[in-house]
Parts: sequence; structure tokens; C-alpha cells
Amino acid sequence: MKKKLKQALASLQRMSLSDRSLTEAAVLVPIFCKDGEYHILFTQRSDQVPHHKGQISFPGGARSEDDPSLLDTALRESWEEIGVKAEDVEILGELDDTPTTTSHFNISPFIALIPYPYGFSLNRYEIDEIFSIPVSALLHKANKKEEYYTFGNEVFVNYSYEYGGRVIWGATARIVQQFLEVWQSASGAQ
Repeated sequence: MKKKLKQALASLQRMSLSDRSLTEAAVLVPIFCKDGEYHILFTQRSDQVPHHKGQISFPGGARSEDDPSLLDTALRESWEEIGVKAEDVEILGELDDTPTTTSHFNISPFIALIPYPYGFSLNRYEIDEIFSIPVSALLHKANKKEEYYTFGNEVFVNYSYEYGGRVIWGATARIVQQFLEVWQSASGAQ
């Protein structure tokens, strides 16, 4: 699956935003294989951080002026937040830029394979906990909701996922949605 996923991500016509009013940010979307099944790793942000308090997200954050690239931002933030070393990460590709409407970030998501099990080290100021959800559970229709809304003359859809009492919404859900589309393309599933 890793090879197919990497190929699917490489063939993606990635949409990049160049809106200078948005703060550049990047996240790592860590996936791993446990007992023959792929899982996505999520974080739950603490109530102490300045943005997205208590929300479910991926490890990541705003680009520092010291970061040579947005990939460097994603790797640095993953190390700072959950203790994942850059040398333990295999980058498979990148998804579309994902803007946030309320906090004004432009998020570049990087799909990464990490080893399992892993000795995570949580930065308790930023992260309350980490958990994973099997890709198969996120693909299950019972765990996904779509809400349509109109803004001006355009119709938009908001996705959310609920699993194990947790709700994934907003930019994180949009990233998950695109990842699952790429996953299904790579696996040949419809």
C-alpha cells in the first residue's frame, strides 16, 4: 500500500494557495501499520495553546522564520509536540493547502509513514493526548457526516468524522477527507 499511496500522492494535482493574508503553517499526517491495518495518528490540543484549544488536529503549526521549508516546519513541530524524530519519518507526499477561516492559517499537510510502536513524548503545554483511528473506520459511512451550506452563490460542504466518542471537524476533517480520497484511489476502492 505504501508504494501505491506514494504514487497516488505524486500524481495529485496539488492546489497551493498564495494568500499572503494567511499565516503559513504545516502539519504531519502520520500513518502507521498496526496488526496489518493502517491507522492515522491524531493529537488533541491542550487548552493552553493560543489557537485551536482542545481541538483534534495533526502535529504541526506555524512556520518559523528559521524553517527552510514547510516540510521542515511539519517535522520540527512534530518533534516539539509529540517527540517524533525527523529521521523516523518517511514522507509519502503532500495534500492540497488547507486554509482555516477563523484563525487565518494556510496549512500544508504532509503525509508521512512512521514506525509502530513508537516512543512518543508529549509536550503537555501543547498536546493533551495522542490517539489513532484505523483508516477503515474513517472510510465507514456511519462515521462521516456531510453538511452543506451556501455562501453567496456557491454551495460548500463541511465534513466531520466521529469515532470512539471523538469528533474531527474543520481543517483537520478537510485534510482527512482528501487523504481518504487519495487512499481510495491508491487502493482501487470506490
